[in-house]
Amino acid sequence: MDTATHFAMGFGLAGLAHLDPLVAQTPGLAEAVMIGTVIGSQAPDLDGFTRLFGSAAYIRHHRGISHSIPALFAWTIATFGFIQCFMPQTAWLHLLAWCFLAVFLHVFVDLFNAYGTQGLSPFNRKWIALNAIFIFDPFIFLLHLVGFMLWMAGANPGVTFLWIYLLIAGYYIVRIQARNKAVQQVQEIVGLKGSYTVFPTLFWSQWTFLVKTDTHWHVGELSHGDALIFDTLAIKPSNELVTLAMKDPKVKSFLSFASYVHTEVKEQPFGYEIRWLDLRYRARFQRKSQYMFIAVVYMDKERNIRDSFAGWIHRGEEQLAKKLDPEKEIQLN
Repeated sequence: MDTATHFAMGFGLAGLAHLDPLVAQTPGLAEAVMIGTVIGSQAPDLDGFTRLFGSAAYIRHHRGISHSIPALFAWTIATFGFIQCFMPQTAWLHLLAWCFLAVFLHVFVDLFNAYGTQGLSPFNRKWIALNAIFIFDPFIFLLHLVGFMLWMAGANPGVTFLWIYLLIAGYYIVRIQARNKAVQQVQEIVGLKGSYTVFPTLFWSQWTFLVKTDTHWHVGELSHGDALIFDTLAIKPSNELVTLAMKDPKVKSFLSFASYVHTEVKEQPFGYEIRWLDLRYRARFQRKSQYMFIAVVYMDKERNIRDSFAGWIHRGEEQLAKKLDPEKEIQLN
């Protein structure tokens, strides 16, 4: 989920905590629990500090170990310890439990969008993305706002947010069913033999989809029951240029995360451009398809890597051109 929704869930859990009689009857504990649920609901995303080391480091670490099973306990203990240092609570078990719930729910809800997490690490380092909820879901956010308004109006926060989270749980079930139905619809309309995957968008009845056959990727959109293919990309076998470019550390970071990757090799005046596209993230830019999450390597005619990039491109090829220099000398780790 997005940062704003995680914040909202932190405060929502603080309201839900009033179902705990000790929390409801102890103002100091209620305040500590609110601080704990808000911090705990954000803690796993503190891996964002890796942006300081470049986009490749962020790609490699975001939602990886920070969202793993050991991290659930590490973030909980860190959050609990921080609160105890400044406002120690004798009912520490209650505080610890609500901190853990906040951290756990952060990681759990992140499993349901297209980005996913390594939520089963270290037992299974595979990325888990259930593709049912968009990164920002207006319905979930709106329910929290309604809950906050009712709380401020005097409603019992515990009961209020119990109903809200029951509604959200039902909503997740409905979205999973909608995802399965979308896959079935795309299969029936497209009719190709291959693997089908759909991804949620901001709109309830609109999905993007990928179809991978033995020879091609097909990228399209399902909207109100109608499927339209926008791009058909030929799958080509790897070659020596691609193999050499994959040694670049930025490309390694990209490929450690990207799940649906198309590779392109183009000759350029300076040598070669090798590009990897994550097909989950397609947008239209100046009436053309643009894949916003990419990795690129510039290689000279002697097959030396000159420059590379991995990350998000939101403003077209001009933005990418500012990040890459075909004359640059780089050292591989």
